[in-house]
Amino acid sequence: MSEVLVLVDHVEGAVGKTTYELLTLARRLGEPAAVFIGPGIDDARESLRAYGAEKVYVVDSPDMSDYLVVPKAEALAHLVEQAAPTAVLMSSSLEGKEIAGRLAVRCGSGLITDAVDVVAGADGPVTTQSVFAGSYTVQARVTTGTPIITVKPNSTTPELADGAAVEAPVEITVSDAAKAARVVNREPRKRSGRPELTEAAIVVSGGRGTGGDFAPVEELADALGAAVGASRAAVDSGWYPHSYQIGQTGKTVSPQLYVACGISGAIQHRAGMQTSRTIVAVNKDAEAPIFELVDFGVVGDLKSVLPQAAEAVRQRKG
Repeated sequence: MSEVLVLVDHVEGAVGKTTYELLTLARRLGEPAAVFIGPGIDDARESLRAYGAEKVYVVDSPDMSDYLVVPKAEALAHLVEQAAPTAVLMSSSLEGKEIAGRLAVRCGSGLITDAVDVVAGADGPVTTQSVFAGSYTVQARVTTGTPIITVKPNSTTPELADGAAVEAPVEITVSDAAKAARVVNREPRKRSGRPELTEAAIVVSGGRGTGGDFAPVEELADALGAAVGASRAAVDSGWYPHSYQIGQTGKTVSPQLYVACGISGAIQHRAGMQTSRTIVAVNKDAEAPIFELVDFGVVGDLKSVLPQAAEAVRQRKG
């Protein structure tokens, strides 16, 4: 059975949930082989094995962390040439998509980004995507070279499966061209105590209808253990940081539950969240476009509805 390379998304060995989702998808296509780039493999080894990695390629070189994404693309290109995998899967993060694009150019391969599903097909992996700002759902496959696919977080449920996790150290000589941009400083991001927006299973977002007061949105998010997002209108008004914007010019999320609070549902916002499994909206305007998309809608003032919902959630939790 051919290998399916999965780029491990981690921070010094702390593996992100998206990696476990990718390993689950990889088992549909072939034999999952994790590619661990950077330090921290000792902390990650057991979790990769538990989610079905049969092999773990370890590329632990200072060049991988001292420079930006180009060395990682070169390492993956070396492995594609060496292992001739069925496909290469990685997360649809900003870094993941940049690595994927560079890898596709180096390998002369086709690239599919922002897939929400991947299955085996007669002529190679077949993906499902939401395209044209979410107006259409399409199936696609790569017809040239090794399929390189980025997958949105929360596209599948991670499934445990014992793997051998046989380690294979990889020595890579990074080109001088890959060293053109060097990382000179790192600062840890201030943590809110909430899940990472693009990885969260539940997202509660606020828009123009909040009037700048995100307290009810944050209260419901904390009750649900959710991440907080914002529409472009809220971000442009300075009510919430740009890093929390969801939409065509912000982040794309695909959680199990998405709660839109005071968001009209313009196409720009819908493009960033409409692949969510279940969508709930709270809006005073019964004619708001968001109600065309939802599984459950509440016509009402979010400042009244959200605190009641948060209290009900807390009571149910006991």
